[in-house]
Amino acid sequence: MINTALFYKSLSALLLLGPLCFGQYRFAIEGASKKYNTDIDVEECLTDQCGHKANVVLFNKNGEKIQTLVSDNLVLSFKESFKPSKVNVISLTPEMVYESPVVFGDFNFDGTEDIALRNGNLGNYSSASYDVYVFNSTQNQFVPSKELTNIASNYQGMFEVDYERKRLITYARSGASLHYTYEYQVIPNKGIDLVYEKIGDVSEEPPKITIREKINNKWVVKKSSK
Repeated sequence: MINTALFYKSLSALLLLGPLCFGQYRFAIEGASKKYNTDIDVEECLTDQCGHKANVVLFNKNGEKIQTLVSDNLVLSFKESFKPSKVNVISLTPEMVYESPVVFGDFNFDGTEDIALRNGNLGNYSSASYDVYVFNSTQNQFVPSKELTNIASNYQGMFEVDYERKRLITYARSGASLHYTYEYQVIPNKGIDLVYEKIGDVSEEPPKITIREKINNKWVVKKSSK
């Protein structure tokens, strides 16, 4: 005979755990951040890629849960084909994937770590795209940054961070011959400002280079051929 009380107690526990029990592939990332470890629960995995909605859970180095962020399409593209298990937690390293699903860095140069989550392939020519969250010291949590998400989602992959010059650098292309480089300056408490643009046209020999740079709040244009 079925123990009814035990049955409903077990069912209630499973309902509370929800998607953490069923249909989730789990990954763990350590070493990507000085302050945080990351667990990823993603909905769907094939032999060479995972994707769709994912929960990204941040822990401090003592194992205490800090915050849960959500990506609508956290893509994992594996360099070698394998099918992740729903039973075991897989330790994810940079060598396993083409683009990291989670990127840490001080993106707004305020001295605290920020985080970017992969949100699909929305970038230039279907490049990797990211949602960016900056750490808000007042709220003591990560909050979305619309401006940083924009430049991490509309160019070719995650932007580069130049800590020495305090600039964010990103790239794009148009066809096979036009290549673009953009540099953004972070203005504290105001946002970001495009301050440098380089356009390389390799359709002819020698290639034509056009550089626009904002100096004293005015654009200066330089043209050259190499």
